[in-house]
Amino acid sequence: MDFDIKKIKSNTYEIGIDENKGMRVPVRIYSNDNLIVNVKKDRTLMQAINASKLPSIVKNMLVMPDGHEGYGFPVGGVAAFDADNGIVSPGAIGFDINCGVRLIKTNLTFKEVHPKINMLMDSLFKNVPSGVGSKLSIGFSQKDLERIALEGVPYVIDKGYGFNNDVERIEENGCIAGANPSKVSKQAMDRGKNQLGTLGAGNHFLEVQRVEETFDDALAKAFGLEKDQIVIMLHSGSRGFGHQICSDYLEKLSDYQKKEHIDLPDPELAYAKLGSKEADEYLSSMLSAVNFAFANRQIMTNSIRKSFSSVFGKSADLLGMELLYDVAHNIAKKEEHIVDGKRMNLMVHRKGATRAFGPGSMHIPKIYRPYGQPVIIPGSMGTSSYVLAGRSEAMDETFGSSCHGSGRLMSRHQAIREIPMSKTFKQLEEKDITIRVRSRKLISEEAMEAYKNVDDVVASIAGAKISNIVAKMIPIGVAKG
Repeated sequence: MDFDIKKIKSNTYEIGIDENKGMRVPVRIYSNDNLIVNVKKDRTLMQAINASKLPSIVKNMLVMPDGHEGYGFPVGGVAAFDADNGIVSPGAIGFDINCGVRLIKTNLTFKEVHPKINMLMDSLFKNVPSGVGSKLSIGFSQKDLERIALEGVPYVIDKGYGFNNDVERIEENGCIAGANPSKVSKQAMDRGKNQLGTLGAGNHFLEVQRVEETFDDALAKAFGLEKDQIVIMLHSGSRGFGHQICSDYLEKLSDYQKKEHIDLPDPELAYAKLGSKEADEYLSSMLSAVNFAFANRQIMTNSIRKSFSSVFGKSADLLGMELLYDVAHNIAKKEEHIVDGKRMNLMVHRKGATRAFGPGSMHIPKIYRPYGQPVIIPGSMGTSSYVLAGRSEAMDETFGSSCHGSGRLMSRHQAIREIPMSKTFKQLEEKDITIRVRSRKLISEEAMEAYKNVDDVVASIAGAKISNIVAKMIPIGVAKG
């Protein structure tokens, strides 16, 4: 399909409102000239146009530079709805609720870690279970699981899984209000019980990385990053718990659409009106999965710290293993933003997009408040990752949102067909990257060629003045499912 896309400023494109198509707001696309070609190749723009037709959507439907086709709503999409009379849509959040990423710092250098990388990756691979259906039995009861869904990270820290100051460096302090585990199905609870502390499969990963370069001395110092420092990046979500919640409510909302006589541009964009029983129950379940995912990453962090302590013979505290930050990138939540000069309460949906609040926001940790929220952008396997900082312009332009990764170019099936495992293994070997993987098939699915160029993605966000680039990291060890 042809789209009337206009470049309106540097790294920013727009599809204007077409009332004949039922659009309520423009579609705004953040991209450089290299990436804009790719976003036209799948259904990303069509899905964004469909989302722009949803009731009570405000300002713009946004597509980040890592955007690609998803379930109903593009991955890399951001949409905000009037919280007083708007909607919530599971398809605009995704199946892996609170899939997110956190960065753990160390005071180790590349020179200290590189000789022990094989031993370290063996320990990490053993202590952080990965793969489809991976489980970890840590003795949590049904009551514990309910408390985790309600209280998130503070509950598991009280159980011994982390440092007390970890909560200060997690979005929502690791516990978002509004969760209600009584609205979560037994099947979701059963799936989640033994998956806490596990990585999962797909694009989820654990990487040991070296800070290759810093770009802003003041920001790098504020974030505690310097050249050749070793950091650990962790990317995972709510596992089967969140996936089941999404599946359960998509089924319920299918009936709701019929009952309310809602005509959808795409059935995958099923929604419930805020204030309805269906919306309330979905939101309380979705937020339970958000807390579950924060706790999942916290328990894995504890396992990562144990691995480093074992290999390097020092406590995690002496190794400087504090969190830089933890961000969600599949979530909807109420936020206050200014739209056309008016302060509004909004239900902001981010699917494959990261909150990126600017300097001065009371919603980010005090230590980062003068500098902007840390934004953690993982690349594809074998490529660089980045730390950015939110800018005030993001508050005006994107509801305080940024990209979340590099974004797929190929479907998983296409990647398996076209990219030999041997090629990717060779590329990783040539880059001196140690790999641990449970499913060799995953190597093709997650190959570099299956993703967009993360350098282009980050350059697009920086060029659009949405976030500032702070540091670039490259992997030296990768663990995947």
